[in-house]
Amino acid sequence: MTERRLHLNINVNNSGRHPASWRVQNDPLSFLDLGYYEEIGRLAERGRLDAVFFSDGFDYSAPNITRPWQALDPIVPLTAVARATEHIGLVATVSSSFDHPYNIARKIASLDYASGGRVAWNVVATRALASARLFGLDAVPDHDVRYGRAEESVRVVKALWNSWERDALVADQSSGKFADAARIHPIDFEGEHFRVRGALNVPRSPQGRPVLLQAGGSPQGIELAARHADAVFTVNHTLAAAQDFYRTVKSKAAGHGRSPDEILILPGLFPVLGSTEKEARERKDRLDEIAGFEEELESLSRTLGLDPGDLALDAALPWDKIEDFSARAGVSQGFANAILDLARREELTVRELLARNPNGHRVVVGTPEQVADSIEEWFRGRGADGFNLNADYFPSGLELIVDQLVPELQRRGIFRREYESTTLRGNLRLPIPWGDDRV
Repeated sequence: MTERRLHLNINVNNSGRHPASWRVQNDPLSFLDLGYYEEIGRLAERGRLDAVFFSDGFDYSAPNITRPWQALDPIVPLTAVARATEHIGLVATVSSSFDHPYNIARKIASLDYASGGRVAWNVVATRALASARLFGLDAVPDHDVRYGRAEESVRVVKALWNSWERDALVADQSSGKFADAARIHPIDFEGEHFRVRGALNVPRSPQGRPVLLQAGGSPQGIELAARHADAVFTVNHTLAAAQDFYRTVKSKAAGHGRSPDEILILPGLFPVLGSTEKEARERKDRLDEIAGFEEELESLSRTLGLDPGDLALDAALPWDKIEDFSARAGVSQGFANAILDLARREELTVRELLARNPNGHRVVVGTPEQVADSIEEWFRGRGADGFNLNADYFPSGLELIVDQLVPELQRRGIFRREYESTTLRGNLRLPIPWGDDRV
């Protein structure tokens, strides 16, 4: 068996993960500039990271109005990054809730060709009511309906990507034969949510098919990942919870006849770095002071389905008011459950919880060696195959990751020094799916 290697992506969430990120950037409007994203892509490639990951959202409402938001359709800045780089992977979030699978298959395949085979689709089943209203809905479909639609969407997209065999495009000028129709396979799908007949008009991907990622932590999300995903973005704040999630997903994948090594588990991680621990803590304290607690308190209450008045800074969470998330629209079960697990295990007050960035991913504050210790512990302890990293603010936070953290991980022999492939699938060490996957 090939020795495991750590995988690292950078989450390009507008100005950075910290809520104060835009207030310390040179240009707070850089999130609207394609050159800004090209710089991030080149920097990530210099660090030999696997991919840049773009999340997405539709509505312009709280909390978006308090900071930069994901304003640009991910396909646009990722196309710019593709043209400015040679190796870095490109992860585009596209909602299965509000886009038709043919459109998804075509736009992702198009970007895959533009990049020479470096693209992944991050599947999300959008839960926000404000987003649903933008698409003419009065309510968010319930969890089972959204994931039923996502399951069908993934099946259709994969089948469309595979409707061309790899040598179907002939382009023989001497004979005049351009394509071999016998190697193009129109699909005929009819399900509860979609009816699709025909073949994709984009030929087979340079990497077999684009990489498929999934980020849901609910039982339905885990099942979708186990059946289809090449990698899973997850949120865990403790190693024990991460190890449990890791075992669960790998076991379910094996139950579907897949090799557990062919599905990567990538928790989110928010490192705040300094040349000394004191320097790192001062960096985070400065950002925390600029941001204040009010916005994060409101965000935490939304995540847990509570009112801000339910939360007292120097008290524990109001456990008696926290209900089951499985039937509640607009709540991310993965994020909510990770917060609750952390609060229970460490008996944190609300103030202590806010200091740990509960509305995002696990925070590690310290030197490159200290952050690398944590990464290595989770990697070797089978809590992660890699991480979806978050910079406190761009480009400074990413520069610290590339120039300080990455060399320490390379020194320990767990992260690459050079890219191994020209495709994202190759750099993730995933098999090329040349075989049939049709409906």
